[in-house]
Amino acid sequence: MSPAVTARAASLLLRYPDDHVLGAVPLILDALPELPAGIAEGLGRVAAHRAGAEPGRLRAEYVDRFDFRRRSSLHLTYYTCGDTRKRGEALAGFAAAFKASGYEVVDGELPDYLPAVLDLAAADDTGWRLLRENRIGLDLLARSLEQSVYRHAVEAVRALLPAPAPGDLDAVTILARTGPPAEQVGLQPFGSFR
Repeated sequence: MSPAVTARAASLLLRYPDDHVLGAVPLILDALPELPAGIAEGLGRVAAHRAGAEPGRLRAEYVDRFDFRRRSSLHLTYYTCGDTRKRGEALAGFAAAFKASGYEVVDGELPDYLPAVLDLAAADDTGWRLLRENRIGLDLLARSLEQSVYRHAVEAVRALLPAPAPGDLDAVTILARTGPPAEQVGLQPFGSFR
């Protein structure tokens, strides 16, 4: 029960703080006693932040953090694929996983959108598989959120995953330094335009 509650709470706490999402904060706070202490404490910090701030300020802060800073992308494949053709393939894999589980991504979200994957994880182990397979993206997101209260929601999810493999740790270090891949295929024949 606690992985599903953690996934759903983290999903809501990482979504844009519209009225519907903010209305769920009391339910999240009520569910925290069901969770392990460390996870409950982290999610509680994010919930308390949302409960105690003026909605307009929360929304502006959220947009600044997640919409204007690519290093804090909530789209898991962005970290390992960038905006390349390879990302299209990765997104198709996410979409197929959702479809095979009988779930759909709502509101025009991309299937690698972390809150959508967390909603799937709350209902089906496929979501947890996607999170495990995209651990590098979660780890990079957590690094980018070191100075943000939202880091606690990501850390709560990471706490329920197996420890990263040594190769994953190396990949995180390299990607943190270099950024996501850039498209390299198909650009050379066009040369430069002046």
